[in-house]
Amino acid sequence: MGWTDKTISALVEPNRAHRKAYVDPDLFELEMERIFERLWIYIGHESQVKSPGDYYLAQVGRQPMVMTRDHNGEIHVLYNRCPHRGAQLCSARKGNAGRRIRCSYHAWMFNLDGSLDRIPASEGYDGTDLKMDAPEFQVQRAPRADNYRGFWFASLAEEGPDLESHLGYAKTAFDQLIDRAPGGETEVVGECFHMIQQSNWKIFLENQLDASHPGATHESTGVAAMTVEREMRGVGNEPPVAYGFLSDFARLGIDGWGKFGTVGHPQGHCTLEGYMGLRPDDEDTNEYVRLMYEAYGEEQAEEILGVNLHHVLVYPCLSVQPPLQQLRAVRPLGPDR
Repeated sequence: MGWTDKTISALVEPNRAHRKAYVDPDLFELEMERIFERLWIYIGHESQVKSPGDYYLAQVGRQPMVMTRDHNGEIHVLYNRCPHRGAQLCSARKGNAGRRIRCSYHAWMFNLDGSLDRIPASEGYDGTDLKMDAPEFQVQRAPRADNYRGFWFASLAEEGPDLESHLGYAKTAFDQLIDRAPGGETEVVGECFHMIQQSNWKIFLENQLDASHPGATHESTGVAAMTVEREMRGVGNEPPVAYGFLSDFARLGIDGWGKFGTVGHPQGHCTLEGYMGLRPDDEDTNEYVRLMYEAYGEEQAEEILGVNLHHVLVYPCLSVQPPLQQLRAVRPLGPDR
């Protein structure tokens, strides 16, 4: 189907959306072109390329990208393909390339900022137009790359709002992730969890902001957690704090979850407001609060901990859950996954 602005607008009404918005392959390609390859897309956190030579793979729209840290400590976001014949440069999800990235096809060597460093058997290119400093033989950089408090984004559009203007109120999500750490720093520890979900990317993100479903969909999880909590206390043990968050799925009930509210913000960002709160009688939590008071002072610590956010959708494809220090990045692969 040849989509126009008019036919696209007709897909969404105040109280419903047409199924084609979630399944049409041509519309998906337009989303990649007009949304994912224009806006600021989350790449990763600076701690994922902690050391010189480190790299981490990402995706911006339909384009494979790689985030690198060079030996001056600078972070770069590059297209993950060799400018010679288009071969993939970095194949592992993350790793360390040493001082240079080596293409596995013809062994061209690139510095970690994407600049061409060396071509083996370069005499074979004598008489051609190949020049080491020619722009077309450097690894292409993302037109724009920037970070907010260590969280890196890239945009494939040459022009547009800067990162902070795009984030707007959504900056609160990252402020919360960092400020909730008594030391004022955060990092990605261990491996990220990766999965392919058989649904349209919008379904997943809409679900993150849907407070009507947890009391029903996750009720069995909550009941199981409450049962374990009760059994542990029955033998004199205190359940882990995480069980309290799980048991709230059942404890709050459908009516309790219904008190959460979804709020829209400029640039497409949304928040689900209704913080489940800390457990004041938990020993570990009380120690955490003490450390926060020590780091920030009581007034500022309470201001940080009192921010009423459960989920933040950083448009178009990032979900942040500050109270649980959790972040989910969505990479659309097709209209149905």
